[in-house]
Amino acid sequence: MAGSHGDERAWIRGAQQGSETDLESLFRHHWPRAYRAAYLVVHDSAAAEDIAQEAFLAAVRSLDRFDRRRPFGPWLHRIVVNRAIDWSRARALRREVGEGALAVVAASDRPENPQSQNLASALAELSPEHRAVIVLRHLLEYTPGEIAELLGLPRGTVNSRLRRGLDELAHQVEEDTR
Repeated sequence: MAGSHGDERAWIRGAQQGSETDLESLFRHHWPRAYRAAYLVVHDSAAAEDIAQEAFLAAVRSLDRFDRRRPFGPWLHRIVVNRAIDWSRARALRREVGEGALAVVAASDRPENPQSQNLASALAELSPEHRAVIVLRHLLEYTPGEIAELLGLPRGTVNSRLRRGLDELAHQVEEDTR
């Protein structure tokens, strides 16, 4: 990904001062991972786009309170993942069972790989809370401590959700390969 922490700080400073160019640079730099995180939690492309856009707008509206010494990405991902979890919970409450193309997006690096497709399908079956921590840990490469901070959860809860989610994921993949 292009852009160093120095570039990011300059973009944030410029965006805080009203620079549309810096705001656009910040958006372009963080959009792919924000969208991917939302999509892998909600497995609905239109919803993921809305969630990522709304999260970015919420971040921009709060930019005056953002500490420029901290990285922008984790702060944005916290907003994205929390909104994606909320969307998934609301959808579950409405009992809308939607089949998304999670397998295609998650396996897009190697769409011909059946194992990747099986894994992505199994990921889609997890609860939003388990899916979120697995996406953050294994696809966005945050540490459990960073995930705990991002989601405002105790580290033990993150570790528990990771373990349970991975166990369920392994069980789902095993069933799919039989």
